[in-house]
Amino acid sequence: MKYDIQQGDLLLAEPFMQDTNFKRSVIYLTEHNAEGSFGLVLNRPSLFTVNQVLPDFPKFRAHMYLGGPVGLDRLNFLHSYGDIIPKSHHIKDNVWWNGDYDALKAAIAAKQIMQHNIKFFIGYAGWGPEQIDDEMDEKSWIISKGYDRIFQSADYMWKDVLLKMGGEYKIMANYPEDPSLN
Repeated sequence: MKYDIQQGDLLLAEPFMQDTNFKRSVIYLTEHNAEGSFGLVLNRPSLFTVNQVLPDFPKFRAHMYLGGPVGLDRLNFLHSYGDIIPKSHHIKDNVWWNGDYDALKAAIAAKQIMQHNIKFFIGYAGWGPEQIDDEMDEKSWIISKGYDRIFQSADYMWKDVLLKMGGEYKIMANYPEDPSLN
């Protein structure tokens, strides 16, 4: 079955997913096409700051997020600065993905970029052609459209998105992680 999934959508892990890479995760899809899909986990801050991971980076107070289990040697960033970071890929609304790394560093050094409008990621989540459809058939993911708080704190993001979706999702937002402990 084909699902209405587009770049810029969120994938939320179903409430009882046990995969530690994706348990209660919120993934922002930066690509979704016939070749596959690429996304970044928005709600997994690492223990490291950007400056701890990128030693040649200008001083900048921001956490590094774990974008997913694939490509842990790869840096990605989501931002709202498509007008000042050349070669950025427009995703949706005021969200841009990656761009010229040297221009990013220069804009940060010039204090043109605020930490509340950018997120940095090591790793990503990736799917082959039709793999997301197969996982949707298995009820592994919930699709959310139109969430506008991707740059905000990761705390409670999974629950916040479900509450904003309303209806049955509002009930899911309060499911315990382990129902046997309830």
